[in-house]
Amino acid sequence: MLLSQLSAAASPLTQEQLQKLQGLVAELNPIQQAWVSGYLAANANTAALAGTLGQAPAAAAEAAPLTILYGSQTGNAKGVAAQLESAAKARGLQTKLVNMADYKPAALKKEQFIAVAVSTYGEGEPPEDAETLHAFLGGKKAPKLDGVKIAVLGLGDSSYEFFCQTAIDFEERLQKLGAESVVARADLDVDYEEQATAWIDSALDAFEPALKAQQQQGSANVVAMPLATAGAHASQYTKQNPFSAEISVVQKITGRNSTKDVRHVEISLEGSDIQYQPGDSLGVFFLNDEQRVDEVIALLGLEGDSEVTLGSETLTLRSALIEKLELTQSYPGFVEKYAAATNNAELSTLAGDKAALREYIEARQIFDIIKQQPGTLSAQALVDSCRKIQPRLYSIASSQAEVDEEVHLTVGLVEFDAFGETHQGGCSGFLAHRVEEGTQVKVFSEHNDNFRLPADDNTPVIMVGPGTGIAPFRAFLQEREARDAEGDNWLFFGNPHFTQDFLYQVELQKYVKSGVLNRIDLAFSRDQAEKIYVQDRLREKGQDVYTWLQNGAHFYVCGDASRMAKDVHQALVDIVKQYAGKSDEEAEEYLKELRSAGRYQKDVY
Repeated sequence: MLLSQLSAAASPLTQEQLQKLQGLVAELNPIQQAWVSGYLAANANTAALAGTLGQAPAAAAEAAPLTILYGSQTGNAKGVAAQLESAAKARGLQTKLVNMADYKPAALKKEQFIAVAVSTYGEGEPPEDAETLHAFLGGKKAPKLDGVKIAVLGLGDSSYEFFCQTAIDFEERLQKLGAESVVARADLDVDYEEQATAWIDSALDAFEPALKAQQQQGSANVVAMPLATAGAHASQYTKQNPFSAEISVVQKITGRNSTKDVRHVEISLEGSDIQYQPGDSLGVFFLNDEQRVDEVIALLGLEGDSEVTLGSETLTLRSALIEKLELTQSYPGFVEKYAAATNNAELSTLAGDKAALREYIEARQIFDIIKQQPGTLSAQALVDSCRKIQPRLYSIASSQAEVDEEVHLTVGLVEFDAFGETHQGGCSGFLAHRVEEGTQVKVFSEHNDNFRLPADDNTPVIMVGPGTGIAPFRAFLQEREARDAEGDNWLFFGNPHFTQDFLYQVELQKYVKSGVLNRIDLAFSRDQAEKIYVQDRLREKGQDVYTWLQNGAHFYVCGDASRMAKDVHQALVDIVKQYAGKSDEEAEEYLKELRSAGRYQKDVY
């Protein structure tokens, strides 16, 4: 049987493992495949012999490892989990690192030591890969966990109302089942690296005695050989060590009269070892608007060339404000620290009322807060009130099979009027208006194994990507064309107006003409009296959508999480109910099974 024809049911592999294996093998030539086959066979034989000739005592075989579960939307929680695993191994502790999407909830009753690293997005919602476990722990089938020791770390953004809510949920649900926290939960903001390292040390200090006591009961060695992710490549360039890349193209791709300003951005990766796959994101560091920085410095009566310290680095105040510190996205911590530094009674009172503070910062950038509430403080106190700039993540709009040493982005400019002047998003404003050809920008790739094309090129795909949500599907189509994939491709795209907002129109028409794009359905919401959106087009084509799903199609959604993705999900529920004769609960279960099989994937923000 060919590997491409193998199903998870006919093998000891999970569906996720099978897809990764198929993707890896597809990239190897016959010689490489033979070498890998021989290596794995030899490794299996060695393990079998070791088990026969020197079986460990039963007590050692039953020694429980530290199970590290992570749920990650952008890769940060995954990175912290990997850091925890590395630190545990350095202490000689046995570990098991598992993405929550790959974790079988039934295994919980066998665990003794669990560490959780999980992010929160949207309105306190778990990331895609944590949803199933999150729901299971809150359900009736969750097992008792008396005696289980846990440690929970959450990552979030305090500028949002439900800060680290998913981590709070996990700890509360695990404790309700009888588990005991060995260390205080860490709720970490976007600038989390130092605190995460400190928490890891504390958690391992708490876990280590019991873990080592178990290990010393026997000499069992647990050797884990994780299956390589298809095309995965560990670049030397990361969020902590970004690559200085060159902007080669910034082109507006919406019309002159459009209500939206969308830019197609091309960045050269020449000279780097950065590799990415369709579905990945690019992290982009930006510079703050120099003119607005100078206004702040003057307003506060400070000197731009004053020296300040940021961590272990010494630089001028002006450089710190332009290059290093967040001045656009507001968050509660800034108001609290700035109020204390300037002895501002009004802001101090506001900081004590969470609801009022949330409403206040929602309407303002940090630039606005300083401008409306100027005070007297030192340059260092201003720096200490701010948090570091965090890179913005954009879904990559290209395939390296097509563009080689480049990466393309589709960036919607965030722009609004407030307090008598025009405001722009930090990174989108930088890319749309403050860079030009040749500008250097610091970038890194962020892998997203939860948003991947099918490993089998014969599999059909349905893509729903209104607005800038088209970005990863442009990459998908480039990749499918480069691979001569036989599977059909169906795109749903929407925006306000056909003449002003049909992003990548010429390219998409070319794909239709060549047959790469088998079907395309468009929803231009403002071109008729009644607004029409992508979810409406899905319902119109509901019979065909359901037939494609029944024939094995993978379904993808990219774009706005708060409304569009929820409306698309409800449309899918309605389609399954109508054409499969299922109830609401049965339709939801049908979609849940698709997600568990990796056939319903979302990249939403």
